[in-house]
Amino acid sequence: MPFNGEKQCVGEDQPSDSDSSRFSESMASLSDYECSRQSFTSDSSSKSSSPASTSPPRVVTFDEVMAAARNLSNMTLAHEIAVNENFQLKQEALPENSLAGRVKHIVHQAFWDVLASELNADPPEFEHAIKLFEEIREILLSFLTPGGNRLHNQICEVLDTDLIRQQAEHGAVDIQGLANYVISTMGKLCAPVRDNNIRELKATGNIVEVLRQIFHVLDLMKMDMANFTIMSLRPHLQRQLVEYERTKFQEILEETPRKAEVVGAS
Repeated sequence: MPFNGEKQCVGEDQPSDSDSSRFSESMASLSDYECSRQSFTSDSSSKSSSPASTSPPRVVTFDEVMAAARNLSNMTLAHEIAVNENFQLKQEALPENSLAGRVKHIVHQAFWDVLASELNADPPEFEHAIKLFEEIREILLSFLTPGGNRLHNQICEVLDTDLIRQQAEHGAVDIQGLANYVISTMGKLCAPVRDNNIRELKATGNIVEVLRQIFHVLDLMKMDMANFTIMSLRPHLQRQLVEYERTKFQEILEETPRKAEVVGAS
């Protein structure tokens, strides 16, 4: 007899009870398989017809991810500057007992020890000291506002490293005199809060320690300049904040990898 109204599809002889049982189990399995296959085909068909599967997933480069992160960071920073009038940049010192702090101290101390040995040699070696004055010159020039041509020319003239090298070759270089000029110029350019640091520099007798402290105070002055710039920009940012954030947010949307449509999503 047909199973559940199904027609026999092979042979004309009537099957035995055992054959019917096996045939019933086979048809049940086949029915389950067909249902599963139809369901899979239906799902695949519906998914393949969706727009998501018509194009491959977008490959996002590292530069695109970093650009989006920078835009988000810039927007967050601009918002903080605009709404928080107490916002300031501060130097973060490494803990002295940390590995990074100890490594930094050892490396810096080794550098200054080498400089001291070179300046105390007979005859003295000035090449590293000259490179330091070259770096100091560039930092001082970065503090100048447009129009400070006179001081700009003076700094370039006094801290002319080619001339200093010529003087060193003839034993006529005055390292202490150059350091005194740098300290005097820093006193003209620094904020009033650094006046005490300048006085301490003038009272320091060891030339290596003077150069070391010059760089320390210059770092403080760079931080002061950055905070002054932030204070000057705050009123402008407050006026332009909404438009700025809208523009930056649009840039983030364009640069951030988006996966709103995922191939195979139900």
